[in-house]
Amino acid sequence: MTADQAGPRSTPSASARTDPARTDPARTDPARTDPARTDPVPVVIIGAGPVGVTAALLLARRGIRTVVLERHQDVYPLPRAVATDDEVRRILQAAGVGEEFAAIARPAHGLRLLDARHRVMAEFRRSEHGHHGYPQTSMFDQPELERLLRDALAQRPECELRGGVEVTGVGPDLAGPVRVTYRDDDGEHQLWAEAVLGCDGAGSLTRAAVGAAWEDLRFEERWTVIDVRTKADVRCWEGVDQVCDPHRPTTFMRVGEDRYRWEFRLQEGQQPVRELIAPWLSPSYDGDFDVVRETHYTFRARVADRWRSGRVFLLGDAAHLTPPFIGQGLCSGLRDAYNLTWKLARVLGQGGDERLLDTYESERKPHARQLIRLAVAMGWAMTGGQDGAAALRRRTLAAACRIPGLTAAAGRDLSPRLTAGPLVRRRMRRSLGGTHCPQPWVVGADARRSRLDELLGEGFTVLTAAEPWPSLRALAHGLGVPAIPVADLRDDGTLAAWLRAGRVDAVLLRPDRVVMDVVPAGRNDFTDTAAWASLLHTTRSPAPSPRTVENSLPRSATR
Repeated sequence: MTADQAGPRSTPSASARTDPARTDPARTDPARTDPARTDPVPVVIIGAGPVGVTAALLLARRGIRTVVLERHQDVYPLPRAVATDDEVRRILQAAGVGEEFAAIARPAHGLRLLDARHRVMAEFRRSEHGHHGYPQTSMFDQPELERLLRDALAQRPECELRGGVEVTGVGPDLAGPVRVTYRDDDGEHQLWAEAVLGCDGAGSLTRAAVGAAWEDLRFEERWTVIDVRTKADVRCWEGVDQVCDPHRPTTFMRVGEDRYRWEFRLQEGQQPVRELIAPWLSPSYDGDFDVVRETHYTFRARVADRWRSGRVFLLGDAAHLTPPFIGQGLCSGLRDAYNLTWKLARVLGQGGDERLLDTYESERKPHARQLIRLAVAMGWAMTGGQDGAAALRRRTLAAACRIPGLTAAAGRDLSPRLTAGPLVRRRMRRSLGGTHCPQPWVVGADARRSRLDELLGEGFTVLTAAEPWPSLRALAHGLGVPAIPVADLRDDGTLAAWLRAGRVDAVLLRPDRVVMDVVPAGRNDFTDTAAWASLLHTTRSPAPSPRTVENSLPRSATR
């Protein structure tokens, strides 16, 4: 559950931990000491929240330099987003902070629906071992996430963070190089960028620059969010509780060892905090009780009608606003970053086809809209709504929760597959195209156990059910990617079972581990090579080289 879409960012902190070498004007902006210098920066990112910094880290790992502009010096110190899923933990792994995030994350059991008397109506269990190799739901503290992301950013020479600046303009020419103007204590400055990523939140200046307008998906409610730290024996099940009470709809979750969050739909004559959360505390408890934050949010469901103009892109809350009922607000923003950055790096760093960038909006926008609509449906069902059909919805929900197998099915991955397009070929029914490859633990040539993505590296990969045949090996060689039999990866059988279930002999994985195309069982070729081959052509050699992967594999995988 998140409530990160409508709250203000903090004022600059006097105890900012930003590296002075990254904020001192004379040391970080050549244009300030040499006004004639107009060399474009590869990428300017507006906003240093989790989405913007993750995008910078993902680009850095592909050798693309970025300048991140942020109006505050330090991270916002109070909690906002508190939940993520296994797919997004895989993205954090790709950004280089997977182990660090594991140290601050707390796996959660899933979601329970409670009636007004707090009796369990249904449980939607989430596994501790999801498709992507991580717990399907993890709780965390957003300031801790932002701190570890910024610490990682400070270690990357490709990344530069300029805090305490206000971006005042983007454009007017958005085709590139794009001019970005900003001011700080020293006055007005400008940068020229090959591409601009607008990660600047719901009130995005970048969204106005690209001429985007909101599409309203018809959900708007005022809620109060209360974060508490206490040593009390709070009644919880180590997951999320949703109280389906039309008079007092409530969401409750444990976030950390002694941290809890409650969300209540606002009503006239709001009760004091202690009275609101009394049902979760022992009546006799009179000990410590620290309200870390109490604030009001307006939960909205919106998606921008356009996410790109030329080389300027919208990501995160600048592109979409999601009610918090399925915990996908921040998750959707990090998916934006992962989807766009590998394509942008290929275009900027390897001379990739510009049409790759068209697929960002065509893939991400339908995906985000589908999750927003699911969040809206869950919100109306769980809170009961405020119209004449509320009672019918509650009865329907209660009946649905009694259908055998429904709750188990609803507890599976929430993220839908990507729609068909130039980079997702789906000519077969139930095709693996547009889905993610699972991520088991594998064993490399050095006998070291690692996660699959760590061994495969940053590029495209062909995975095969058996030894690659000559034509497939020739195709992989032409693309500059490895062709790897899954048996050589020495996992627990997950990959072989996944290929069998999908009825394919080989898959082409994109850098974000989405299946791009498949070789159906019994055939020799991918289903639609002609549709994507020209898009993958580059004018420069791919980086990193497939040799990086090959040297990590057993000898039989590289013959």
